Amino acid sequence: MPEAYLPLPPATFHILLALTDGELHGYAIMKGVAARSDGTVRLGPGTLYTALKRLLKGGLVEESGERADPERGDERRRYYRLTPLGLSVARAEARRLEAIVRAARSKKLIGVRPV
Repeated sequence: MPEAYLPLPPATFHILLALTDGELHGYAIMKGVAARSDGTVRLGPGTLYTALKRLLKGGLVEESGERADPERGDERRRYYRLTPLGLSVARAEARRLEAIVRAARSKKLIGVRPV
């Protein structure tokens, strides 16, 4: 049941969101999160790999193996991908956040043009 994992820590949700694009290695996840958030969210290596370790243990993410990174010569990198459970949890968290945004709009906290 995906709702049992909610609410997700922001860093965890950003990692799952990044992995919806497909398999990525850690550095690509960090770059993707920073780009998607216009630099407002920056995951350091400690935060990223601690979260990935929890996600792996929880079955939300799995390693998809090591392979050479063409951008960095023959350096090997570990790649990660979402599991079906991870995708379900990411969707559930997105729905939860969407409900919060709807509530904020109904209270005119956002989405209102200044007078």
